[in-house]
Parts: sequence; structure tokens; C-alpha cells
Amino acid sequence: MVNQGDDIPEDRLYTSEHEWLLQEGETIRVGLTAYAQEELGDIVFVDLPAPGATIAFMGKLGEVESVKVASEIFSPAAGEVTAANQALDDAPELVNKDPYGEGWLVTMRPTEPASDQLMDASGYRAFIARLRGEGA
Repeated sequence: MVNQGDDIPEDRLYTSEHEWLLQEGETIRVGLTAYAQEELGDIVFVDLPAPGATIAFMGKLGEVESVKVASEIFSPAAGEVTAANQALDDAPELVNKDPYGEGWLVTMRPTEPASDQLMDASGYRAFIARLRGEGA
């Protein structure tokens, strides 16, 4: 698993539920943060929507199961799923090993601009510090 203290990429936006969004031209890529995968533990199964599914902002995007718990994944944007990471079918542990790279979840075509409820990397770092009781 990636240590939750690892760098939080500056090029993404983050939700309070620990998903990230990366703008890639006309589409966005979505994943779980290092903090999320660390808290979940070893991920053993990921359930994602099929391409073509329409998801609301902070609507259910899928589910992740770990050795500790099953947890819903929430969408950091409203839009249509254009691809799901098929590699996770056989290797769900990629979310633990590389949450900001090979462990991505879906790509989407957003139907509205990014919400002002999302945090930049600095805001997310402060949010994580508060969760850990470190103050910020």
C-alpha cells in the first residue's frame, strides 16, 4: 500500500470522501486517494459502472471492497462514464499500489463544470491533517 503521507498530486481536485479528479482535455480521470486506500486496507474487489452510465455529482460511482470493509465510491463530477479501468478486474490491488496512476477507476465526460465543493491539493492536505488531529 502507498503511505498516506505520500505527496498529494497538485494537478488534481479532491472530494471530502477521498476521491480525486484529473482534467484530461474533454474528459476527466477519477480515482481514490492514497489516504482512502490506506484507510481501507488491502483492496480485494472493485465494482465500477459500465461506459455510458450517467452519474450525478457525488452520486454512487461504484464500490470497493477491502479486507476490512466495503465502501461506496462517490463521483467527484456529474457526467457520463467513458471507460472503466479493466485492469482492476484482475488486479484490484493496483488501487493500493498506485492510487494516482495505474489504480485509476474511471474516465468520464463531465456534463457540468467542476464543483466549488472540490478541494485543491493544498486544501486536501489541510483536510487530511484535520482528520488526523494535526490541526491545520
